[in-house]
Amino acid sequence: MSTPSLVLPVHDSSQVGTARRAAVAEAERLGAAENESGKVALVVTELATNLTRHGGGGELLLRSLTEPAALEIVAIDRGPGMASVEQALRDGYSTGGTNGVGLGAVQRVADRCEIFSAHGAGTAVLARLRLTSATRSGDVMVAGVSVPKPGESVCGDAWSWHADGTGWSVLVADGLGHGPDAATAAAEAVRIFQQHVTDAAGDVLAAAHAAMRHTRGAAVAIAEVRPARGELTFTGVGNIGGTLLTANGPRSLVSLPGIVGHECRKIQTFTYPWPKGSSLVLYSDGLQTRWSLDRYPALRSRDPALLAAILYRDFARGRDDVTVVASREAAPA
Repeated sequence: MSTPSLVLPVHDSSQVGTARRAAVAEAERLGAAENESGKVALVVTELATNLTRHGGGGELLLRSLTEPAALEIVAIDRGPGMASVEQALRDGYSTGGTNGVGLGAVQRVADRCEIFSAHGAGTAVLARLRLTSATRSGDVMVAGVSVPKPGESVCGDAWSWHADGTGWSVLVADGLGHGPDAATAAAEAVRIFQQHVTDAAGDVLAAAHAAMRHTRGAAVAIAEVRPARGELTFTGVGNIGGTLLTANGPRSLVSLPGIVGHECRKIQTFTYPWPKGSSLVLYSDGLQTRWSLDRYPALRSRDPALLAAILYRDFARGRDDVTVVASREAAPA
């Protein structure tokens, strides 16, 4: 099961150190060596400092990855945006009276660094640092944000994904309500998904419905992408949203009403064409349903971690658990 995102607010310089210590502690929990923890500290310090100096404050989203161990850090703000990302990456460039080495240092240290910025629409910076020497499959890119309702200690949403030689599948579950009982229900949906990854999505949801009767239930959806066939299937019960993003515009995916584990009258799989270059977004009802990428259409083809983070930043309701998972094929090396 993918771990929930750790949200670190950074609105003034006093919070930079707090964010750095939290990120280093998470890296060490994952088994980071001393030099790897040092890289994490540098990246978080630079990104957090930029949030306070140039973005008017913002948030750092930390997500722990496995197979191999890695730490994903996304800095998001609602500031003025960058006039030129390329210029901002040059050592010595600064708009804030500093020596201007921050983003250039992040780019050199991180195993992956990607920036998305739009004039008047803020900035998102992704830094992903491997904490082992292993490599990951380059066929698919999947990333998500999963954040508890304000005031709750655990997130009642959960998500997971699986890839094989023909494509990938993603599950998102939203436990009924909030808090530990909702988290238990969502985690049970993930457990069944992981046990039955080779089964058809409809069969997985049927198995989850039977296994989750002792829980409060959840909205659950599974999307499966088979790029060679040019095919996407979506099987959902309850209010998990799904959107296919293509060069011709977005397309909403159909989910049927019900609660897995309690009331699930019909499970149906819908099939859609998957044009090359498409992206997929699944989300819980903590995200507004009328979200749009009209302000930043190029975001569709960027790293899914940036896409998920910006949707969270701009369209989270702020009064519910929220999960956003984005995926697409990786670009050729």
